[in-house]
Amino acid sequence: MFICNAALRNKEMRANCSSSSACPANSSEEELPVGLEVYGNLELVFTVVSAVMIGLLMFSLGCSVEIRRLWSHIRRPWGIAVGLLCQFGLMPLTAYLLVISFSLKPVQAMAILIMGCCPGGTISNIFTYWVDGDMDLSISMTTCSTVVALGMMPLCLYLYTLSWNLEQNLTIPYQNIGITLVCLTIPVAFGVYVNYRWPKQSKIILKVGVIVGGVLLLVVAVAGVVLAKGSWNSDIILLTISFIFPLIGHVTGFLLALLTHQSWQSCRTISLETGTQNIQMCITMLHLSFTAEQLVQMLSFPLAYGLFQLLDGFLIVAAYKMYKRTLKIKHRIKNPALRVEARFKKKSTSPKETSAFLEVNEEAAVTPGPSGPMDLHRAVMPTGQISCAR
Repeated sequence: MFICNAALRNKEMRANCSSSSACPANSSEEELPVGLEVYGNLELVFTVVSAVMIGLLMFSLGCSVEIRRLWSHIRRPWGIAVGLLCQFGLMPLTAYLLVISFSLKPVQAMAILIMGCCPGGTISNIFTYWVDGDMDLSISMTTCSTVVALGMMPLCLYLYTLSWNLEQNLTIPYQNIGITLVCLTIPVAFGVYVNYRWPKQSKIILKVGVIVGGVLLLVVAVAGVVLAKGSWNSDIILLTISFIFPLIGHVTGFLLALLTHQSWQSCRTISLETGTQNIQMCITMLHLSFTAEQLVQMLSFPLAYGLFQLLDGFLIVAAYKMYKRTLKIKHRIKNPALRVEARFKKKSTSPKETSAFLEVNEEAAVTPGPSGPMDLHRAVMPTGQISCAR
């Protein structure tokens, strides 16, 4: 992403300098390549460090994946199928409708449509963990959407641009898709193996990895704005679309998952996977397909989309945490007997029994979903029966 931006600016500056008679003969012409070379080296270092950190992050998230549950998603891929329908059905259609509604220029329209046809990004895996989503479904969806993108991206772009007069052919970044797939599957596979062999150590790795992932998101966002500041423009329409596009993806993904009778956990997962796109793949495709003059009008959209999808993700996580805490407080108010019983168990039972009792009641109180009073009653009854027997 950033290497391509540096190369683009380098090419533009050289072209302007060669066509202009006002360029100095010696001093400026010698200093400019040196500055660009240093700037490009910084971008290269940042890109390599980001790739390594993302690999480590996916390794830590892989430590949350259980082979049994992952195999159940693969054997009965209903959740994956709904996610792929959202990814390559709803998102390209939403992009096309936004383009028609705002009557954009052809170059800007292509940037939005390419973004809608891209597969899901790895950022969704972090947000899914923070909202207690189905990590097995999230990682399998990200992997499957990247594989399916090899055929669905050119197909969707062909279908939605049949009526458009394109001056150039679109280049699908197959190499970039392959690299993304390798960087995704290999670290996750190692994480799954660690979780299978050393489950206790994998929990520690997961906690550390999630914290590092949060820091990585902030660093990538800030560095992306700073390093790509030359690609920004003040087009209000593009900024508006980049703000509402991921929101529409999250909402429609959640509704479709709900209509197909997915669990609440799967609904949250599919929602985050739908609205989160692979920004780097979109930018790579733009660089491969369009000229420098066209890129000036196009690059601001994927950059803004990336920032807004991060903002939307953090807002969704914050809203979920508040909702979860509210449910917990309401449950404690409506069921004061649970607190009394928990105190009694703390005095009369062993530490292992106490922790098991609290864990059962915490799960019943905290986990958002369609559970009602009957479910809570069933969760409490076994403990109550034991205490009465004594």
